[in-house]
Amino acid sequence: MNLFAINYVFRSFVQTNSHQLENIRINEYLDSVISEGRYAFSLEELKDNFNLSEKAILQKLHRIKAKRKVVQLRKGFYLVITPQYSNLGTLPVILFIDDLMKHLSRKYYLGLFSAAALHGAAHQQPMESQIIIQKPPIRQIKNKKHSLSFFIKSEWEEDWLIQKKTETGYVNISSPELTIFDLISYHKRIGGFNRIFPIIEELCESVSKSKMKKIARECSAPVIQRLGYILEYLNEENLSETLYEVLKSKRTFKVPLSLSRKNREGEFNKRWNLIINTDTAF
Repeated sequence: MNLFAINYVFRSFVQTNSHQLENIRINEYLDSVISEGRYAFSLEELKDNFNLSEKAILQKLHRIKAKRKVVQLRKGFYLVITPQYSNLGTLPVILFIDDLMKHLSRKYYLGLFSAAALHGAAHQQPMESQIIIQKPPIRQIKNKKHSLSFFIKSEWEEDWLIQKKTETGYVNISSPELTIFDLISYHKRIGGFNRIFPIIEELCESVSKSKMKKIARECSAPVIQRLGYILEYLNEENLSETLYEVLKSKRTFKVPLSLSRKNREGEFNKRWNLIINTDTAF
């Protein structure tokens, strides 16, 4: 074998073994991520830890993804799929949502049906994860394995939230009181009163009157009008009276109960200044 051939074989050997070594190192790094109690990592994180180009890292991640050890949630953000979740091909949202929001540098909380399920007020696990954020908006993440919807809210107080402990740390979720207000606020987008009414009924068992009053003071009048009427309908007299007292300090206008219905006509409820434009049997 001539010198040129020897050099070619040597370079090929070094290059092949270098690629294999980097693959091993990345796999070991993913194992270390799990050992730290995390199930997520970012592309930037790998670039900081490996002396490789972005293209080279993406190529190696593609090979790992093919083995179903890693899935891409959104551009630049990945989940490590451990053996116990391999059949699902993904992870429960509570295991990665805090890391995702930190990656995006966004305040958040799990809300609506996602929060209701964590409070035990949903009959089945919702297919869609619902996350409340502040502006600017984030595009929905939707593929075969994931469905994450983001809802905009201008502000909230930290003591309206609950921090739930998980395998990976803590996750922000709305308290039962805040969950109820949000269900009313977003009722049109999430399926109307028929979907939210039984959940509100269950959540009422866990509600603090003082916390509800505190949140109501920061809510718009139409939300209080709608929720007050529903609580009265549910015979939650103490809670409805609490909201009515708050409402006295706000200017109200005649509004329809349901924004999901095109119809804006119906029986008028003077106490709550509401047009009952939907079936109150829900």
